[in-house]
Amino acid sequence: MKTKHFLLVILVVAPLFVYSQALQRSKQFNLENGLAIQGYDPVVYFTQNKAVEGNKQLTTVFEGVTYRFSSAANKELFVKDPKKYEPQYGGWCAYAMGATGEKVEVDPETFKILNGKLYLFYHSWTNNTLSKWNKDEANLKPKADKNWMQFSH
Repeated sequence: MKTKHFLLVILVVAPLFVYSQALQRSKQFNLENGLAIQGYDPVVYFTQNKAVEGNKQLTTVFEGVTYRFSSAANKELFVKDPKKYEPQYGGWCAYAMGATGEKVEVDPETFKILNGKLYLFYHSWTNNTLSKWNKDEANLKPKADKNWMQFSH
């Protein structure tokens, strides 16, 4: 009888824990109307080295974060290995994360693939943080990694 109760508790509590983790994770991500990367397809950055908006009809949710895709094939690639395609630092500006530890909005069309990871950057008429990142990447990246750990754990 105790085993049945234990299994019942596991069946009830485990989904609540997973939901709670996904909710907490989604609060750390840069989401616009619930969408990661402002609705851009995360896979295209890797396959075509460009930014392409996703289709409303082609979405998936991974650990509380919603992604859009420009093709069913890209959605399938993402579902097979989501961590490979997700942007670093929750989709916040990599430069700001390294320079000041702040969560700063990005321009999804300003990005860099580094060691198989996607980094996004803020870009306005007067300020392209990707060029600043490139000038001091060796210093900024470890700082950004450390700063992001404070948000994500």
